[in-house]
Amino acid sequence: MWTAVIPVKRLRAAKTRLRGAVPADRHPELALAMVRDTAAAVLSADAVAGLLVVSDDPEVGAAVRDLGARVVPDPGGGLNAAMRFGADETAGPAAHRVVLAGDLPALRPEQLDDVLSRATTRSFVPDAAGIGTVLLAAPAWQPLDPRFGGPSAASHAASGAVPLTGSWPGLRQDVDTAADLATVLTLGAGRCTCGLLRDIGMTPECAPAA
Repeated sequence: MWTAVIPVKRLRAAKTRLRGAVPADRHPELALAMVRDTAAAVLSADAVAGLLVVSDDPEVGAAVRDLGARVVPDPGGGLNAAMRFGADETAGPAAHRVVLAGDLPALRPEQLDDVLSRATTRSFVPDAAGIGTVLLAAPAWQPLDPRFGGPSAASHAASGAVPLTGSWPGLRQDVDTAADLATVLTLGAGRCTCGLLRDIGMTPECAPAA
């Protein structure tokens, strides 16, 4: 069983490259909707024992607690520091730890289960473009050593992490831009993301994630 960790910025500062995809006053709602859909999928995976969300945003905290996640404060120092705090200090090195991006609204629980069944050593999953990283897994007593940011797939590979490849479109498709959001809608987005986009009239046919 794995302990999952998702770091989440304060909503007003989140997903800056995605600004303009929805009306400006709804941008924080979109960021939160994607976090909720990601968290719900993670918590539904059979291989996941619990979810830690590292965030100082009270709205994020309330939303993910309602889903069953535990919330811990952001220690500061950026994304990788938040991941290390959640995985290595809070969960502890004796746990199997997996860190994920919080913008995976098309993630299916069975995709995460399949990935974690293959993570017998420190492993990562590149994003759909093959440049970034959407998941980094570290079995018990192996260092997490996250290297997110920029071309992180190459950084993780250079650090000795094993790349995992498979047909996991919902896992690999994070949402950084409006084009990414359009791709997610073709894959089937989670209930919260679909509901928000329908509410603002962006799409009448947002197929929910399975």
